[in-house]
Amino acid sequence: MTAMIEVTAVNKHFGDAHVLRDVNLEVAAGEVVVVVGPSGSGKSTLCRCLNRLETVTSGEVRIDGRPLPREGRELARLRSEVGMVFQSFNLFGHRTILDNVALGPIHVGKRDKARARADGLELLERVGIADQAGKYPAQLSGGQQQRAAIARALAMRPKVMLFDEPTSALDPEMVSEVLDVMVGLAADGMTMVVVTHEMGFARRAADRVVFMDSGQIVESGSPDEFFTDARSERARTFLAKVLSH
Repeated sequence: MTAMIEVTAVNKHFGDAHVLRDVNLEVAAGEVVVVVGPSGSGKSTLCRCLNRLETVTSGEVRIDGRPLPREGRELARLRSEVGMVFQSFNLFGHRTILDNVALGPIHVGKRDKARARADGLELLERVGIADQAGKYPAQLSGGQQQRAAIARALAMRPKVMLFDEPTSALDPEMVSEVLDVMVGLAADGMTMVVVTHEMGFARRAADRVVFMDSGQIVESGSPDEFFTDARSERARTFLAKVLSH
């Protein structure tokens, strides 16, 4: 299968802290990879390196066969191809939900305003909040805001979607509504890298689970392999803790 994401010998330092250690990872087009591991294991840093929100200290990241550009228009174009959804929703509070979704396509993608808004409404319908299009972020629940953030990322028609702990800021009853949208994206064939503590989502939607600890990928396998027969002692210890709750 064609590799959509290629991470080769990537290291990342924050001062004296060596947070990514010789990380190698390939994600095929249409594959859903869920990255799990204890806090501080490097999961979010790896995710942020995939669209150059963090620069790697050494090694290389390629998206759809091209190395990540350093700056300028090429970097802006890459970020339009790699959508990202964060723990915090990062919506513009002074703009309506529909405006939030349509802004990128109009200003970055140079799409016709009417077309961008029509496409935005379709995306809001897809994530189940078309009836909230005229409201402002503060008027929506956390789950609705996160679904709006997903629609905003999809509006740029990305090749890849990155999710960095997309449900960790949500009340428990709102988690499933966001995960259901993500399961739908996975079923539609979107290439996805998801950093999450939601083991149920990993079982349900992942093609592959990657376990990280101490800045390294310790093991990688199908959900069945990982959850029923983890190979490393570190992964087994991690699962014993998270699955006992």
